[in-house]
Amino acid sequence: MRHYLHLLLHEIRVMLFAPATYAASTLFLLLMGYVFYSILQDNSTSEQEVIPLEQFFRAFSLPVLFMVPLLTMRSLAEERRLGTLETLMTTPVSTVEIVLAKFSAAYFFYLLLWAVALGFPILADRVLDRGDLTPLFLDQGVLIGGYIYVGLSGLLFIATGLLCSGLTRSQLVAAMLTFSLLLIFIVVLPALREQADAFNGWLRFPLQYFEVTSHLEDFARGIVDTRPVAYYLLNTSVVLGLATLIVEARGTR
Repeated sequence: MRHYLHLLLHEIRVMLFAPATYAASTLFLLLMGYVFYSILQDNSTSEQEVIPLEQFFRAFSLPVLFMVPLLTMRSLAEERRLGTLETLMTTPVSTVEIVLAKFSAAYFFYLLLWAVALGFPILADRVLDRGDLTPLFLDQGVLIGGYIYVGLSGLLFIATGLLCSGLTRSQLVAAMLTFSLLLIFIVVLPALREQADAFNGWLRFPLQYFEVTSHLEDFARGIVDTRPVAYYLLNTSVVLGLATLIVEARGTR
């Protein structure tokens, strides 16, 4: 892993100049800003069952569906299209270092955007300037649990995007594949769990384990369960391992 840090810094510089990075940032912040504004509007007109900060985290799926494909689509696909991946493979750099550097750079920007999004509840708290409302916007349990979930789920989401990018030379195809897989995680599995509840209840528990939205409900309440932690870490390792094998296979052709 001697070259990992050098590769990581290079990937971060590349992403800083990539239009897709700014497109992902703009889209993400606009969507999260609109979501938080809508939450404030709903809370001002009627009493809600959950606090605004928890609602804010529960709305993570919409921006993630677009942000992750934009952040990861060029990681390996563009390298293969330009032929620079094969050249890189001839240098004394391991495939693991290449994959981890690209993964870490995309994950860094993913966390950075979520850190910036924290400014919305902070701004609301400062503008309203009422001490009794601070727990609604900056509840420590919800804040810590929500960001732990964001960080853990982001590992698997970014790894999935990197894997899809390694399967094709087209950035557009990579983005579509990533979007489709994330849609399965976020939309299809919850729908299947509802069907399991109606027709075959024993399927509910395995589907709930794989369904990311059910994990969010616990984390957003400040409840940190070790089972989802193991789930995200293990599956991220598996997906990154598959991406490494794909890069190794494609780079030797």
